[in-house]
Amino acid sequence: AVLVALVVLGARPAEGEETKGFFQETMVAECQYLNGTERVRFLERYIYNRQQFVHFDSDVGRYVADTELGKPDEKYWNSQPELLERKRAAVDRFCRHNYFMTPFTIERKVEPKVRVSPMQSSSLPQTDRLACYVTGFYPAEIE
Repeated sequence: AVLVALVVLGARPAEGEETKGFFQETMVAECQYLNGTERVRFLERYIYNRQQFVHFDSDVGRYVADTELGKPDEKYWNSQPELLERKRAAVDRFCRHNYFMTPFTIERKVEPKVRVSPMQSSSLPQTDRLACYVTGFYPAEIE
């Protein structure tokens, strides 16, 4: 089901190659705040196999290809005035709206503490796993 969803979303191999094994396509939406909501920037990044290939930047107001793979998307999406208008409006609709809806994430000043430790499997003599411990990432009210 996951692979089908990725194919529907447009994940594709490099031109002329067949898909071998697994691949991943990700979209990340990001809001950057400077001085509260006085200055807000919306970014939408598209990543294929850990490499960003195209992104939308509200400061630029359009999509920008980061690699050759992103050029067809850049051209197509920038030719869609309604899409561009929706993305430009995301600064208010998505970023400013969420700024006021989620004060916990905005007021957070302390980064979570992360500790990674090797773990030994009960059946093998060597260390074969890592354990990741994260604290301080949830509201203090949760025990």
